[in-house]
Amino acid sequence: MLTAEVTVPVDRAAAFATLADGWLYASWVVGASHIGRVDPDWPAVGSQIHYRFGLWPVLISDTTVVRAADPPHRLELEARLWSVGSAWIRLTLSEATPGHTTIRMTERASGGPARLIPGVAQDLAFAARNQESLDRLADLIRARAQNS
Repeated sequence: MLTAEVTVPVDRAAAFATLADGWLYASWVVGASHIGRVDPDWPAVGSQIHYRFGLWPVLISDTTVVRAADPPHRLELEARLWSVGSAWIRLTLSEATPGHTTIRMTERASGGPARLIPGVAQDLAFAARNQESLDRLADLIRARAQNS
């Protein structure tokens, strides 16, 4: 399973705080284009983000659900994607050196027809998108750190 990775110059709690702001989800997740609602207890297990993905005027509404959370170390999500199925996503945060957090993201199709795609093909399909998502997340984390 390929893992996208980025390191940001903040501690793990500050990095996780950006993940914990569900309203920022469409700012860093490639494909998500509009947040309609975030459950007030996000990112508690079972909480959801209601969003649209795609490009206007073809937008499809769906949800992402928290399946496991261990703040500020790990967040596991199930992102639903209409009739294509769903994906399991794990984000792990570790501090290799004080004040620098490495975020790793892995993803696998977990429901619908997409889960029939072999793992290597999924890696190829998700790799560039996940790296771009983490690069966007890193930019948000850096901006929040500069403005705090």
